[in-house]
Amino acid sequence: MFIYNFKVNGSILFKAFFVLLLIICLALFSLSIYNIFKNIYNEKESIKEETVDDYIKTAEVSEISSKNYTNVLKQVHDNLDKYLGRKISFTGYIYKVDALKENEFVLARNMIINEASQTVVVGFLCKYDNINDFKELTWVNITGTIEKGYLDGDIPEIKIEKIEKVKKPDDEFVYPPDDTYVPTSVLY
Repeated sequence: MFIYNFKVNGSILFKAFFVLLLIICLALFSLSIYNIFKNIYNEKESIKEETVDDYIKTAEVSEISSKNYTNVLKQVHDNLDKYLGRKISFTGYIYKVDALKENEFVLARNMIINEASQTVVVGFLCKYDNINDFKELTWVNITGTIEKGYLDGDIPEIKIEKIEKVKKPDDEFVYPPDDTYVPTSVLY
């Protein structure tokens, strides 16, 4: 017969139990945070892809609003070949730039880039032979087809089929795309 005599120090046992419990809690917390951010990222990516494709449909004229304007603009710039030949309609103001041809202009909106309400001009390059019938900064609604244009590289260009003067919309400003916005300094 063997007899074992164990002396258990309550203080050390409590510390070991507490450290083990703390490690388990930290591991569960880290795993939870990871899953939350992973789900948010995946949801954001799937929503972005679905909604931009929903905005620019293949068979009909797609209306672009102030809420989806920059998402569509970014997606069309990033995937030009995917959207060639699709018809879109949207509102903006006529913004003429010296670097453009006589029949080209930017159908622009002002994008707010920070809390101080600083803005930059963003928009689609457009082609319309009678653009001189409209003054610069006139608000218009256009309907046109996305084509491949050229301005320091291939960019989307809207060949206008219909243009009409409209009043300035209540939601005249647009906001950066859903992705992290990285401002560029392409000034004309």
